[in-house]
Amino acid sequence: MAQIKSYPMVRHLRADASAHIQYFKRGQRHLSGRGLAFWFAPDGASITEIPMDDRTMNFMVKGQSSDYQDLAVQGTISWRVKEPEKLGERVDFTIDLKTGALLAKPVDSIVGFITGLAREYADGYLKASGVRELLEKGLAPLQAAITAGFAADQTLPEMGLSIVSVRVAALTPSSELARALQVPTFESLQQKADEATFARRALAVEKERAIAENELANKVELAARRQELIAREDANARAEAEARAAAERIAATSAAEAVRLAAEAEAGRIRLVEQAAAEMERMRMGAYAGLSPEVLLALAAQEFAGKLDHIDTLNVTPDMLASLTQQLRGLMGPREVRS
Repeated sequence: MAQIKSYPMVRHLRADASAHIQYFKRGQRHLSGRGLAFWFAPDGASITEIPMDDRTMNFMVKGQSSDYQDLAVQGTISWRVKEPEKLGERVDFTIDLKTGALLAKPVDSIVGFITGLAREYADGYLKASGVRELLEKGLAPLQAAITAGFAADQTLPEMGLSIVSVRVAALTPSSELARALQVPTFESLQQKADEATFARRALAVEKERAIAENELANKVELAARRQELIAREDANARAEAEARAAAERIAATSAAEAVRLAAEAEAGRIRLVEQAAAEMERMRMGAYAGLSPEVLLALAAQEFAGKLDHIDTLNVTPDMLASLTQQLRGLMGPREVRS
């Protein structure tokens, strides 16, 4: 905004470099340029201030697709003044000579005009396609259509304006239409989610089955190894028992052989003793064979007497005495004859 200082009879204006100033005196343009500073008399004077910097405006326009569905387009448009003198002739940029403020709202008029053009170009693009196709194409074709519309339009150059850039930020359907459009996608995504859930469950079941099969295989392997271990233990026990039995058998055989040898030795000893005893008995009997009965009887009596410790009672009968006397006679008779 231009700065105006008041003095008696005159005033001084100083404008920024981004503002184009036009000074009119009694309908005639006296000064025109950017960033001017000058003195002027307020009587019969008129001054305009046109911004020369790039301006950015937000816009939101609505339109319908070829299938009569409402859509909203949001974005930004950057514009600038290319020929300020032309624009000054079409739009009022007159400022207050005391404060330097604009008396009207020319920028709002320009924004409204540009917004109207954007609505026209966007609506022409929207009516050419169905809502689903428009949403699937995205924002780039719409932005290109609006940019091409501004480039082909001659109204803006005639006003001294130019469009710097167009940016489309959103293309949105109504809330009801958005929900209706979301249903198939939602159902498709839900179906995919269900399929993913089923696949995950199937995979989990498959993994559980694999784990169960692995556990069963491990149990079978463990059972087989346990059976093999039992068989080996049985074989070892059987081998140990057989070894122990063989050892016992060998020990028994050895003991029996030892007993047999001992018995044979004992039998040989007994046989030798008996043979010796029999030989002695035979020799003794041979010695007795030549003796008379009376001698034998005497020897028997002698041996009998030697084996007796004492005699308590001795009964002698007449018959025993007669027999003994007769035997004594027999013993003594031959001795007398030999003498």
